[in-house]
Amino acid sequence: MATNDPREKRARRKRRIRKKVAGTAERPRLSVYRSNKHIYAQVIDDSASRSVVGLSDRSEAAKTDGDKTARARALGVAIAKLCQEKGITKVVFDRNGYKFHGRVRALAEGAREGGLEF
Repeated sequence: MATNDPREKRARRKRRIRKKVAGTAERPRLSVYRSNKHIYAQVIDDSASRSVVGLSDRSEAAKTDGDKTARARALGVAIAKLCQEKGITKVVFDRNGYKFHGRVRALAEGAREGGLEF
């Protein structure tokens, strides 16, 4: 049964995405969580069930002035830098059910600028 509840729509998109997207040791998953005020990103190795790197726009490594979109782009650059230090160059992007625009897109572009491939 179709619904207009935004949370249910996101949950459906998330299930559809996660059927296809999984992180491995060679190519971990870059997962994004977006709240009303902040944005969080973590790189996950699903085969070992562990988080490799995690940051938010509240972290010192990603602190910047500007609007939420600018903070998301800075977070993408910062997480890419941390991944490079750990030897990770390729990831699978998991937008976690969010539409690919706005802050989610800015984070992805920032991560690409920082050197991650996906």
